[in-house]
Formats: sequence, C-alpha cells, structure tokens
Amino acid sequence: MTVKSIKKWFWVHRWTSLVCTLFLLLLCTTGLPLIFGEELEHVFSNEAPYDPVLKGAPAANMDDMVKVAHSKYPKDVIAFIFVDDDEPQVVVHMRPGHKARNEEDHALTFDAHSGRLRKDEPPRNKQTPTFLTTMFSLHRDLFMDLPGELFLGFMGLLFVFAIISGIVLYGPFMKKLDFGTIRAGRSKRLKWLDLHNLLGIATGVWLLVVGLTGVFNELSTPLFGIWQMTDVKQMLHRYEGKPTVKDTELSSVQHAFTAVQQTLPGMEATSIVYPGNAFGSPYHYLIWTKGKTAVTSRLFSPVLVDARTGQTDVIVKMPWYLRSLELSRPLHFGDYGGMPLKILWAIFDLIAIIVLLSGVYLWLTRQKKYKAYFTTLKEDTVHETVA
Repeated sequence: MTVKSIKKWFWVHRWTSLVCTLFLLLLCTTGLPLIFGEELEHVFSNEAPYDPVLKGAPAANMDDMVKVAHSKYPKDVIAFIFVDDDEPQVVVHMRPGHKARNEEDHALTFDAHSGRLRKDEPPRNKQTPTFLTTMFSLHRDLFMDLPGELFLGFMGLLFVFAIISGIVLYGPFMKKLDFGTIRAGRSKRLKWLDLHNLLGIATGVWLLVVGLTGVFNELSTPLFGIWQMTDVKQMLHRYEGKPTVKDTELSSVQHAFTAVQQTLPGMEATSIVYPGNAFGSPYHYLIWTKGKTAVTSRLFSPVLVDARTGQTDVIVKMPWYLRSLELSRPLHFGDYGGMPLKILWAIFDLIAIIVLLSGVYLWLTRQKKYKAYFTTLKEDTVHETVA
C-alpha cells in the first residue's frame, strides 16, 4: 500500500470511529447485562413459584384465560397472546382499543398448567421501568422508537466501516513487528496503540458479526413494514370488500391454536395475534410458530387461521430478508449456546469496550505521534522503492 492510500484508510478509520464511539460504548455497556437477561430476571424476581403439575398433564385451556381477561377488563380488546416457551406461563396482552398506542397495552399472566391468574400488570406507560427494561430500551432505540432504531443502525454501520478500515491498516502499522507484540518498555501511548491494534485484530471477526447483525436488527421495524405492505397485502387481497371480523364473531382461540399444532407437528406455536391488531390480519388469527431444534427455533413461520371458523387458511412463507433477520438475532445476542457462549460473548463485549476506550485515548494524544509515524512510513517506502 502507498502512503497516500494508507492515509485515506486512516482518515476513514479515524472519523468513523470517532463519530460512533460514544454510542458504541453505550451499546456495549447496555448489552453486557442483556446477555444474562434471563438469569438476572430470575435472580431479582419476587414472583411466587408456578403451580405443581403432574407429568404429562395437559395445558390449561386458553379460552378460559380469555374469559378471565374479559371479565376483568370488559371494555378492552385482546391484542395478542404469548405462549412462553421458557416458562410455564401464558401472557394475554390487552389494550383499550385496536387503535390504541402500544404504551397503553397491559398484560395478564396465567399459569400455563393450572390457568390461574398469576399477575395483572398495569399499562406500560404506568409501569416503573426495571433495570433490564431500561438497558433494553437504551440498547434498542435510546427511548426514541423508530428514529432511535434508525440512528443506532447508522452508528452500527459506521462501526462496521471502522472495523474494516482498522483491519486494512493493521498490516502497514505492524509490518515490522511480530504478531501480538506489546512494546511495554516504550512510551505509554505506544503501549496502548499496540494493545488497541492487537485486541482489535484478534476480535475483528466477532466485532464484524455483532456490528452487522446489530445494524440488521435495527432495521426490523421497516423490514416487517415492507413485508406487510407487499406479501401480506397480496395474501389478503382476496378478502377485500368482505366485512372484518368483530370481537363477538371470534371462534375459539384454543381451537385455532390446536389446529395449527396439528397442521405443523414439527413446529410449536408461540403467539396468537388477534384480528384488528395492526401487525395481523382483519380476518384471521395470526399464529407465529417456530421449530423445535436449536437451529429451527430461530426460524419463525406465521400461519393464518380463519378467525370465524378456526380453520387453518394459509401457511405463510417468509421472505429472505426476514429469514436473514431471524438468523441474525442469535448471532448478535449470543443466546443460542447456553451459559458457555454467553460468557464468551461477555468477554468479547468487555474487550470491545477496551478497544473503544483505547481508541479515544489514542485520539486525544494523536497529533505529533501520527505526523512522526507518517514521515517514517514515507521514508521507508522511498527506501524500499529505490532498493
């Protein structure tokens, strides 16, 4: 590489890093406790234990849970039902009306086996944020919803360019040193430069994976919007002109849930989106299913069930960009390989924080050192060309 090209790459690395460093530090810091989110929830939870259940006992009927929910809140509608695959619980999400804001949603949690109401939570806008929910909101959108998601996605894209440019620069910067050299006997700044380069190149692949999947995850809202405006709209085209399903016309949600389980025996249903929900169909229960193996458990397939008859209507084929999004999530969060992988992800996260902080330090002590470096580099290039 010529000195001119190295300077160009150095300019890219410097400014992309500087622009995104503060936000990447925030993402790395908030992401660290989220890696162990499930474990922390169990540690700080003060909920009563689940009801004892005999082996092989059937799950409670969701229709009974729906009746309890409607009896407590007769003026509200059900937005969706979540069937937890980690804990024996079913969560019924309600809202004042189908056009209500997400912040007005409130949830009733039932024991999946006994059907007992375990918890009746207030609406989101009246809840006291917990440590984990605060960390998640900061990590996802800086409390700014879609604008925050798009902004952090752009910061993630700058981070990806910073990583790539750093990898390109590693060779010229370290060509006279053995890999892993830390010149501890020299100046403090030189020691941190070597450490910054070593940690950055050693974790380069992980940083690229987490950075790219993070950008992709921040695009989930517009990607699902595109899917709804294209594929879903086309699927529902044959229903245009027909009256939408009223709440009084809804068939048994338990029957619809069971029908999907029987239609797709290799999948398990995890949520039921009610008609009228902006993320569903005006005519169907939209039931999301996923596989049962370690890999397919990250691949979701929606099924449309006629809300009046309870009969399975359409098994929806997800587009490639949403399949890619689903596969990117476990790579980003590192939650698909149990505790060993979570610990590894946490170690890499801490290393990323060191790389970012050392980059800030190098920037603050930069000018004279970099001018001297490029002068030496230019002289070396001239000598090599003459030789």
